[in-house]
Amino acid sequence: MGLTSRSLLYTVVFAAVLCVGLTVWVWPRLAGRGVLPVLGRLGSILMTQLAIVAALMLAVNSWGEFYGTWNQLLGRVDKAPVNVNEMGKGGPYATVGSSKDGLVQPAGPQGLDKVGGIPRGAADKEGKVQSVRIVGQRSRAVNPAFVYLPPQYFQKQYERHRFPVMVVISGYPGGIMNLAQHLQVPQTAGKLLSENKMQPTVIVMVRPTIAPPRDTECVDVPDGPQAETFFTKDLPDALKSTYRVGADPSAWGVLGYSSGGTCALQLAMRQPDVYPAAAALSGDYKVGNDLTTGNLFGSGEAAKQKQREHDLVWRLQHMPVPRVSVLVTSSKKGEKNYGETEKFLKAVKEPMTASSIILPEGSHHFTTWRREIGPVLEWMSQQLTFPQDTADKPKPPEKKPQEGKKPEPGTSEEPRPESAGGGEEKAGGSAGDEPGEPSARPEGKGTGDRPDEEAQE
Repeated sequence: MGLTSRSLLYTVVFAAVLCVGLTVWVWPRLAGRGVLPVLGRLGSILMTQLAIVAALMLAVNSWGEFYGTWNQLLGRVDKAPVNVNEMGKGGPYATVGSSKDGLVQPAGPQGLDKVGGIPRGAADKEGKVQSVRIVGQRSRAVNPAFVYLPPQYFQKQYERHRFPVMVVISGYPGGIMNLAQHLQVPQTAGKLLSENKMQPTVIVMVRPTIAPPRDTECVDVPDGPQAETFFTKDLPDALKSTYRVGADPSAWGVLGYSSGGTCALQLAMRQPDVYPAAAALSGDYKVGNDLTTGNLFGSGEAAKQKQREHDLVWRLQHMPVPRVSVLVTSSKKGEKNYGETEKFLKAVKEPMTASSIILPEGSHHFTTWRREIGPVLEWMSQQLTFPQDTADKPKPPEKKPQEGKKPEPGTSEEPRPESAGGGEEKAGGSAGDEPGEPSARPEGKGTGDRPDEEAQE
């Protein structure tokens, strides 16, 4: 039985109830003196306690989806195939089903079959969510992911379009199921798209760690997991090798909640040429060592400098400011990061811009983040470009003029390349439609000058 299966949970709960009943029934019979009665009483207590704790832990994991499989719980991570350098031959029009040996590989449901509200009908009408594994060529990491493809991705009029990409990162120790089931990212994106509040976008849902159960915090650990490399090099390369996604950084953004939000800000400010836009729901503004991360930075003076560079306020005060746009969220009551959020926003300066959503009251929980995810997706969509006709059409065969015969007027001996179209197009539900203006979205003016805004449920 799977770690998150209802059958396992019900079986363990039944076992816990049975153990309690047996302990009550057998206790008077173990009331005698001697070694055996004492061992019997201790055994019954231990068995009952273990059963109750196991039932509680399974119930909590079933609610929070912290670990989706036994392998994740035990820290067993898949290794990249030996022929990883040969992967990615499918090209931009390949589907996941045809790239079993590629950088994006088909995976089992990974819990996706339990999620309600995701598209399951015709792909060109509702879109599609794929369950995949992403293989890192450089980091040698293999990370599970869900990929949301909008309906336009499958429609004829968009067959030569490359789509913008949002990389959405879960918190720690949660996984991708939290993004689909509790944060409801694909469901919200589909709703916004149908309301013309968001342009067609490929959304990739991943977890922040590449070496569970360790919290890698999207950092390249010396002699350890290369998480930053995975997110800034391996992940974009893998997606570009499999899907029709934008090649220019202006088509890429990253966002997340909790630890995933921390990662999003770090990735954008450290690698603005990869992610020029980022959003953090209840994120932190610096990364440090703790029991879940271990030593992320090594030792010596170089380690101290590396840790300082992962303090975003310090970076704004001591290093060149990147040309990025960020959105941060917090709550005046119920969030521990409110003070640090205000400090970060005050530190922002040109050419960087910042926006915020500050709720009067909230919590570090999905009940708050679900209120914010809609406006966050709208904001992110406005930051990303939607290139038009960027996939080249096949060139016609070259025709050579017959010897001694001049080319006809208006013709050329050399075939002219097909036009790839010009400018940008923001599409809504059909080709040529522009999305309507979002009714509620965060706004930022210049460098950190922004209004507080409450997202509506």
